[in-house]
Amino acid sequence: MSQYNSADTPDSDHIHDEQTRDRKPTDRDCPCCRVCGLTAERAEEVDELSDHHDHRDRDHDRQVEEHHEPSDHAHDGHASHDHEAHVDHAGHEEMFKQRFVVCFVLSLPVLYYSEMLQEWFGYTAVAFPGSEFIAPILGAVVFIYGGVPFLRMGAVEARNREPGMMLLISLAITVAFVYSIAAVGFGIGEPLFWELVTLIVIFLLGHWIEMRSVRRASGALDELAELMPDTAERITDRGDVEEVRVDDLAGDDLVLVRPGANVPADGIVEEGESNVNEAMITGESQPVKKEPGDEVIGGTTNRDGSLRVRVTATGEETTLSGIMRLVEEAQQSRSRTQVLADRAAGWLFYAAIGVAAITAIAWTVAIGFGLGVVERVVTVLVIACPHALGLAVPLVVAINTTMAARNGMLIRDRIAMEEARNLDTIVFDKTGTLTKGEQGVVDVTTTDGWNENELLAVMAAAEGDSEHMIAEAIREEADDRGLTVPSVREFEALGGRGVRATVEVDAAATSGVDGDQDRDSETVHVGGPNLLRHLNVEPTADLEAFADEAGSRGQGVVYLIRNGDVVGAVALADVIRDESFEAIDALHGMNVEVAMLTGDSEDVARAVSEELTIDTYFAEVLPEDKDKKIIELQEQGKLVAMVGDGVNDAPALTRSDVGIAIGSGTDVAVESADVVLVENDPRDVAHLVRLSRKSYRKMQENLVWAAGYNVFALPLAAGVLAPIGILLSPAVGAVLMSVSTVIVAINAQLLRRADLSV
Repeated sequence: MSQYNSADTPDSDHIHDEQTRDRKPTDRDCPCCRVCGLTAERAEEVDELSDHHDHRDRDHDRQVEEHHEPSDHAHDGHASHDHEAHVDHAGHEEMFKQRFVVCFVLSLPVLYYSEMLQEWFGYTAVAFPGSEFIAPILGAVVFIYGGVPFLRMGAVEARNREPGMMLLISLAITVAFVYSIAAVGFGIGEPLFWELVTLIVIFLLGHWIEMRSVRRASGALDELAELMPDTAERITDRGDVEEVRVDDLAGDDLVLVRPGANVPADGIVEEGESNVNEAMITGESQPVKKEPGDEVIGGTTNRDGSLRVRVTATGEETTLSGIMRLVEEAQQSRSRTQVLADRAAGWLFYAAIGVAAITAIAWTVAIGFGLGVVERVVTVLVIACPHALGLAVPLVVAINTTMAARNGMLIRDRIAMEEARNLDTIVFDKTGTLTKGEQGVVDVTTTDGWNENELLAVMAAAEGDSEHMIAEAIREEADDRGLTVPSVREFEALGGRGVRATVEVDAAATSGVDGDQDRDSETVHVGGPNLLRHLNVEPTADLEAFADEAGSRGQGVVYLIRNGDVVGAVALADVIRDESFEAIDALHGMNVEVAMLTGDSEDVARAVSEELTIDTYFAEVLPEDKDKKIIELQEQGKLVAMVGDGVNDAPALTRSDVGIAIGSGTDVAVESADVVLVENDPRDVAHLVRLSRKSYRKMQENLVWAAGYNVFALPLAAGVLAPIGILLSPAVGAVLMSVSTVIVAINAQLLRRADLSV
């Protein structure tokens, strides 16, 4: 296993300078405005429409500006990162939800008093003085309260000459409102208040669904910061211990790190020995033994011994702060992804304007300008409003999200979910993702007179009082085999070498053990190569060959020694998940390449890669290098997903086109990811790709249904079949538009039948 030593320590300034050279944000969008197709430079205008009820969003202009500027504020350990710089998207979602609820309630009386609906359904609305004004008044309220957000966003699209969904919606609801007011005031036709409120309510619903899908928490940097303790125990010149804030630590301070505590800053061990868990920072799958002269990293966890550490780096100079910068820069570098429905709406906008103009000219020439021409133009513009188009994508997204959750996937970023269909390379972190992140017995060998079960039973007995992970692995293997473990006495841990214990060997009669064997209590040793050298014993040639082969696969070997003879050995390694084999086979079946990143040694990486038939692997990779490997793959023109579970994976998760976190991983990995695998099952990565492809296909079908309706209905609305007596009124056109919405909704529901099994 590779260790994070002083030669490998990343200089934080070097990390920052090297990474930022290739990470200048190009099109820094406000993520909450991607739905509207608006860039960050226009987020200020969009924010004016929201009237957020959350007081945090009153500072949205400042937040967006800070969110999209490269970070140059000091981190000062973990307390100084200002997370207000990240836009709170919950306010946008809440705004559309509130407007939808209010407008839905107000639309019910409008529908009830609609003369057309009364005629269709054969009922007569309750009349009272002034009831004729219910539809106009409530329709106007819905238009102002529910429609103004779309009007303002449509105005932004118009000013930027990028017509899309918002401008098309604005056009349709404005035409419907003006025409309906004119119909009531001047009696020129049938008002369309019922269609007006229906349009607005449906689009508020669609936008609310979409905002909820897009919204994701931006707490990755907070979770990173929480790895650093708030206080440290500083040792004074007189030898006293005082508790101080981590921010008050300075270089060359001496601090005490007790067992179970997190290291408060980067430093060098001056006194003490202990095992330190660095998995969350370096990806090292085993705790690393620390002795005087060894380096420790701020944020890692001390395990079993006390350490006195001389501080070498604090604040933004620490390794953890360097990782935090990488995460923040990667977050800022996300580029704009245009929503399919918005592009279709842009094309439809030009088509509607063109058809409306042609209709006006043609009918004016044919019959002269009058009410008939106005009705034709209104019908064209109302039908052009993408009732179905507005729900084509959000409905699929909502079902997609539900299906994903039922299959162990939580979707945090809808756009990344859509991108998953195009993935051609998926990069897995090894430890805790493809493997279980824990040691396990993978092979056993014995000399003559011993069998595997007897060997494991005796070793498990000798290791019974040890807390080391290797001891736990041996005991677990014995338990899995249902072995009876003999009793022990006089247990002794041999620091750095193994254990010694007196075992009642004759009690080790287990299935497969020769029944005629009768051994007295005897002292045995269990340990690795250091123990053999300490006892000055040599293994047999067969055991040496076993150890050499295990070493070539990156596996550790532990021996059982009895009466000066090595009687057997077990090989241990980080156990590969059974699900990993199926996941990689499934991805290969979908023509997706698989790569692996790990902080472990070349031997370990090669062995795991060969066993899983992985296409490419990168070994001994430090945190900043994981990020660089993703960039290297992207520069080859590949669309890359990263699957990981640790803090060291956070920059790569965020930098990748699609970040996928193992759910039981550290909180920061979850916060940095676009998709979270709740069940820790790598097969869900294949499920994700398959669901993304099926969902995108369903979106395409819905867009064809929605846009196809317009392609068919617009000419009818324009009156191309008028010579044969077929002429659509605005009301009938609105009904046809509603039918297309029903078709799109039914088609979206068919996605629930999709088979995601590997």
